[in-house]
Amino acid sequence: MPSPQQARAQASAISAGRPVTEAEAAPTTRLRALFDGPRLSPGQRRIAQYLIEHITETAFLSITDLAERVGVSQPSVTRFATAVGFSGYPALRERLQSIALSKLAGTPDADDAAAEEARPNELQAAVDAEIDNLVNLRRDFADPEQVIETGRALSRSAPLTVLGLRISGSLAEYFAYAARRIHPDVRLVTRGGSVAYDALLQSREAGGTWVLAFTMPRHAHETLTAVRVARRAGLRVALVTDLGLGALADEADVVFATGTGSRLVFDSYAAPVVLSAALLQAMTDADPERTQARLEDYEQVADEHAFFLKD
Repeated sequence: MPSPQQARAQASAISAGRPVTEAEAAPTTRLRALFDGPRLSPGQRRIAQYLIEHITETAFLSITDLAERVGVSQPSVTRFATAVGFSGYPALRERLQSIALSKLAGTPDADDAAAEEARPNELQAAVDAEIDNLVNLRRDFADPEQVIETGRALSRSAPLTVLGLRISGSLAEYFAYAARRIHPDVRLVTRGGSVAYDALLQSREAGGTWVLAFTMPRHAHETLTAVRVARRAGLRVALVTDLGLGALADEADVVFATGTGSRLVFDSYAAPVVLSAALLQAMTDADPERTQARLEDYEQVADEHAFFLKD
């Protein structure tokens, strides 16, 4: 008998299926194939992205109008056309018009959601499941009061502890990384056992009042133990999970339950990430002056030390 994980692996295996011809590919797919090959400059990437997002409008523009829309010079558009393999802008526009007309006419290569739903493959089914999770989360957000209040509480907790063990560690790391931009003392706990207990106890002794814990399938015993330790130490617990019921939810003061994608071998976390971003937004809104000051300070340091590439 295969294990549950093995069974999922077999059931969700990606099958190649019938190859899709260029004429059958969606317009956005054809455009990306057209633009992804060459090494484009940042300005040229901006032109490519604009064409992808506005193909039915831009395919019929003159070079002057397109340059104005994108915010580049006419020579930049000409260089872009040659960079992606055409003799000039007129040749590129002819190709763009062919793709745009097929989209407008609703031919098989149009980005037709109904046609896609009629023949989903394993990857499309996984995306559909995540879309359902996001739709449900949107419905939950119709009343944002719990998110707002929790964001305020997390913002006031100094230090703020973020807990995520095993596979949930990636969600905790994302939240902690962003929260450090707007909160003066964020402590990340991604190791269980006595290491987690020490961190939680020290957080409480330092004046912390809240822990934000992430727990996704498969739920670990050590997460439940850590949450219980936090509660006994006097910390309140906000829990982001896929289950609104159960031992972990029973231990939490606030529970945010949202679905995970489970159609593939390993789960995907579109809805939990959006929920995390919503809590971060609530934290920024809770203390806008501190948020603004910290973000400005961070940008100054980032510029001074060249943390990021100039796109």
